Amino acid sequence: MSEHNESIPSPTSSEIAAIDSELLRLLHLRIQAETRTGGGSILRRLPESAASIAARLSQGDTQGLDLELAIGWLQHADSICRRAAHPASPVVYLGPIYSYSYLASVKFFGSGAEFVPVATIAAAFDEIVRGQAAFGVVPVENSTDGRVVDTLGMFARSPVEICGEVLLPIHHCLLGRQLARNEVGEVHSKPQALSQCRNWLSEHLPDAKLVEVMSTAAAAATAANNSNVAAIASREAGIHQGLRVIDENIEDNQQNVTRFVVIGNCRKPAQGTDKTSLMFQLSHKPGSLAAAMTAFQTAGINLTWIESFPLPNCPNEYLFFVELEGHRDEQHVSEAIAQLRILAVRLEVLGSYPKGS
Repeated sequence: MSEHNESIPSPTSSEIAAIDSELLRLLHLRIQAETRTGGGSILRRLPESAASIAARLSQGDTQGLDLELAIGWLQHADSICRRAAHPASPVVYLGPIYSYSYLASVKFFGSGAEFVPVATIAAAFDEIVRGQAAFGVVPVENSTDGRVVDTLGMFARSPVEICGEVLLPIHHCLLGRQLARNEVGEVHSKPQALSQCRNWLSEHLPDAKLVEVMSTAAAAATAANNSNVAAIASREAGIHQGLRVIDENIEDNQQNVTRFVVIGNCRKPAQGTDKTSLMFQLSHKPGSLAAAMTAFQTAGINLTWIESFPLPNCPNEYLFFVELEGHRDEQHVSEAIAQLRILAVRLEVLGSYPKGS
């Protein structure tokens, strides 16, 4: 093996420079092509999914690269080109950096996009409504804690288009400076993360004080500056703050997943694996919800999620959030929506988008 390696001449610095120059030339062409997709509007193209890239590459040549590596490279190049072509199209997320919302944003848009943190879910919606950002990423549901009330409340007040979703496995780490577990005096994290680790904390750190903070990333920053404080956050947040992983995968539910939605003003055509989100209000009388569900049953539509949300200052009045399989442009879905519109006091089609992964 060593003789074979020695027979292959090492590339010179000039050869590598020439290849890099060619890569940059091709990247410039890719940026020019991307520029033609957006025009002067803030409506921008969403990134191509990994599944779509995989299907495309299976019919062509990956140039000898492993398929997963090729997909990752193309997604990263795509995110760089979209940012270069549309510099006024930031993605807002619930910050700070290395929060789970940030990780979900990178998973969907690629690491080359421009990400801008905001302090609240309401602020993410406001940035979209005011046209200051092209897209936002907000949590909508966790497999352990259920719906995210702040997100549903914002849809009720200022509905915007849902144009994508991201499923992010949530693996919590206990992070600290150089602490052993028995040296931890306080554990800081956001309420949802503490809740998702409650059994582990009760068993392994029964005497530690639990402190709720705004985000897991903020908890990691606090732990970096306090010798007796540990944080529950992502491994990436710990690396960013120079923390040590004291324990990993401490979530009580090992299948813990948070679902995020991508909000913006970009309507996607049917992809074949779509979901549609609706928000509606019904008159407060017996049988109204059952009648509304009949519209979906008659059309043969499978519902994947339904949530009720109390209307502020309106006792016994609710908004209903429904997700269903199919795209709003498909005939059976559009007919069901038309039937529901007859029954509803209020109906908003929040968006149709490919199922997340």
